[in-house]
Order: sequence, then C-alpha cells, then structure tokens
Amino acid sequence: MSNHLKLLIVEPDKGLRTTWVKLIRGDTDLHVEEAASTGEALKKVKKGLHDLVLCDRDMEDMEWPGFVEGLKRVPRSEYSPGVYLIACGAEAGGLECLAQGADDFMHKPVDPEEILTRVKVGCKAVLKLSQKAAAAGRMFREMDVLLIQEGGCAPGYNPVTAFITHHLETRGRAVYGTREGFKSLVSGKDDDFLRLVYDKDHYKKLDHIPGVFHAAPLSESRGAQLRTERYREFLRPEIQKKAAATVKKRRMRAIIAIGGNGTFKGIQSLCDLLDTSIQVFFIPVTIDSDVAGTDCIGQHTGVEVGAEKIRCYMADARTHQRTYILEMMGAKSGFHALHSCLGARAHLAVLPGSEIDHRAVVEAVNSREECVIVVAEGYKKSEREGESCNAAEFFHRELLGTGIPIKRKVVCEPFSRDIRGAAPNNQDITLAQRMAYNVASYLQAGTSRLMPAVLSGREYAIPFNEIRTDNMKEKDLLVLSNRLTG
Repeated sequence: MSNHLKLLIVEPDKGLRTTWVKLIRGDTDLHVEEAASTGEALKKVKKGLHDLVLCDRDMEDMEWPGFVEGLKRVPRSEYSPGVYLIACGAEAGGLECLAQGADDFMHKPVDPEEILTRVKVGCKAVLKLSQKAAAAGRMFREMDVLLIQEGGCAPGYNPVTAFITHHLETRGRAVYGTREGFKSLVSGKDDDFLRLVYDKDHYKKLDHIPGVFHAAPLSESRGAQLRTERYREFLRPEIQKKAAATVKKRRMRAIIAIGGNGTFKGIQSLCDLLDTSIQVFFIPVTIDSDVAGTDCIGQHTGVEVGAEKIRCYMADARTHQRTYILEMMGAKSGFHALHSCLGARAHLAVLPGSEIDHRAVVEAVNSREECVIVVAEGYKKSEREGESCNAAEFFHRELLGTGIPIKRKVVCEPFSRDIRGAAPNNQDITLAQRMAYNVASYLQAGTSRLMPAVLSGREYAIPFNEIRTDNMKEKDLLVLSNRLTG
C-alpha cells in the first residue's frame, strides 16, 4: 500500500518512540525513522525528504507554528505533494493544532490501533496526492498550443479563450494557458500554467489533475480567467530569453498571444528568439482599439458602456447647469474616448495630439448652460509626468490658464475602470468567435505570424510585419466630435 513511503516519528520519550516504531514497522512496509527533538526532526526531513511525520505536539522544545513552517519550507522534488503531518497531544489543543498546519490529530494516550489507522490513512492521502502531482507533471511536460493573455482587462478575454479552446479541441489539439501572461512564461513552473478543456465529458476525465480548467463557462464571462497583467520586465532581452527557454523546454508547438498593442510587441520580440517551426498568432483584444486595420474584441462593449456613462453625465449637466470634464480611456489612439463621445453626443472630445484653442473652449462653455467634455487619458501624457492630476484635471487647469473666468461649476471626473469589467456584448462575443475560428484554421493550415482581422464585415489576415499599433482617427470623426467650438 505505502510503496515504501518514508515516515519520521518525533517523540522525546525513547520508550514510547521505540514502541511506535516497532508497531508501524510490524504492520506496514513504511521506511520508519525516529527523532527525539524538533531540531533533529527538521534536519532529518531536509536530508531524507520524509513523506509523513508523526509528531508529539506537547514536546518541551516544541514551537508548533515554527516547526510546521520549517517542514513546509523544506525543498521538495517537483512532483512531491509535501509532508503529511500527524500530530498527537492533549485534547484541548487539537483544533488549534489543525488550524496551524497539521493534517491529522490524535489525543494522547493513543491506542495502537488508532496509530496504525491514522498512519495508513495518511499513506493513502500521500499516494493520491503524489499520483495527482505526477499526472500534472506529465500533462505539463509538453504543451501543444499555449494561450498568453497580457495587458488591461478588456471585455472579451474570457469568450475568446473559450472559443479558441473549443475550435482547437475539435481539431484534436491540446490547449494550455499562462496564469499570468508573459510573467508565467518566464517563470516556467508547472503551476504557472493551466490546461484548458472545453468538452465537459473530457473535462470530467481530467478534473482530478491540478491545473485543469473547464473553459466552456467562459463563453460569456466577464474579466479574464487567465490573469492579464502588464509585465514591464518583459521589455528586457534577458527576460525574453528566459521565456524562449521555457517554450523550448516544454516543447510548445504553437503560441497564441491575446491583448493590445503592448502584447503584440511582446510576442513579436519573442518570435525573434523562437524556431520558425513554432507557429505564433496574435488576437487583438483591447477597448481602445489600438491595433490598426481591424475591429478589436472589447471595443464595442467599451464604447457602449462608455457612451452610457457620458449620457448620465449629460443628463446631470442639464439638470444642474454645470460643466463636466470626463477622463476616458485612450492612452494613444483615443479611439474609446472619441467614439464614446460621438455615441453620447458629448460636446467635445479632447484626444492625444488634439490641437485645442483653450480660449475658444472657455468662451463656448460660458455661452452654454451645460457642457460635457471628454478627455482621453493619453492627452498630453508626457507633459503631465510628475503632475498629481488626471487628464481631465489637467485640461481644466489649461482652461483656467486662459485667465477667463468660467461661469458655470466645473466637475472633473477621473477614468472609471469599471468599463473593463463590463459583460461583453453580442458584437464582441461574435467577433471573438470569428477570430478564434480563423486562428484555429490558420494553425491547422500550417501558417504562422498572423493576426485575424475583421473590418466592415470583411475577414482577412494581417502578417506580423504589417501590423500597426497606432490606430488613426478619421478626420471627419474629429470634426463631428466637436459640437462646442466647431
């Protein structure tokens, strides 16, 4: 049963210790060792990596939390579940003992049959955990297709993850994901990855293995199950080399990066370090649509939710006869701020690169009873460095700098991040399905270094070397977004 697991008995009473050793050796095939103190026990565990520890909780030298922490810190093999700790002691301390890290507890004096039963139960638990760890090790040793999500949380990350998993799974491919974007790829440990499974019956067969995740429920889910983050360390070439080493070590055959312009630049840099036999693709998911030549998953929900927010401020501005200056998303292109402004019929959109006549704006504001101005978060970003203000407040300061008094009350509102957590709308879910299907088809066809694109209903692919991350705004739209001074 025990497959030669190792047990360490920690007990200061030599006679009792000897009795326990004989009892367990006589009824199991465990390899049993003994220690008279916690200090000796920690040394032996570090040297022998015991699977189970049977320990007297009430020893004179015992500092239980410290001893448990010491056991947990002992380096283990990659697929080891760690030490299974059975404590024994006075009945009053049992619950506390379990709360502080023990896996089981026995009240002293201990009946021999109870010791044997508890040890055998511990052996079964260790073996089961070991089997799970080994299965996880086999599962993550080689990865077929890896999904990497990076950047801000745009609506649509979860649906596109589900759809990619589905379309690749139906083609016989195994799909994995990094838990934390490029950061996980750099770290490269088993628990940095998830195995994504769409089919519920297939998932039921694998869900006992740590790291297996059911992707189907993500189809209409908010947020990003594969946590997205801007891992700025990935700009460094030596960090990128670590990621490339993980790709090689795990024998990955394809990588699909999902995100905005920063994610694309990251995967493009990684491509320079990878063998061309590894297929690489990019799917644009970004509220600000900062990838040119295509609609981006998340932009439709972002504009819909952003415009609704602006409509609320428009109504309040009319009611209270005041001016609102709202900071909206738009770090570089200003797409989100522009289209949210147009959808809600706000009075002015101030975007990165906008040339503004501030005196004309103040005079126009003073001529109205209400006004709503939308300012993209990237407006004069370099000039605002070191300033403790957001883009809306900075624009307000510029208006005050004209020296012309503003007659109405002005309220500046910062960028609201709840747009990122919005439920993806039908347009973005449909776009996610189209792009996921197309990427699966590109992969099956043996192509690489492509981004699926959908623009005005037309589907096509853009090679990596033709992708631009400076999405421009049409001049006609800029004219429409100025109802204040235009």
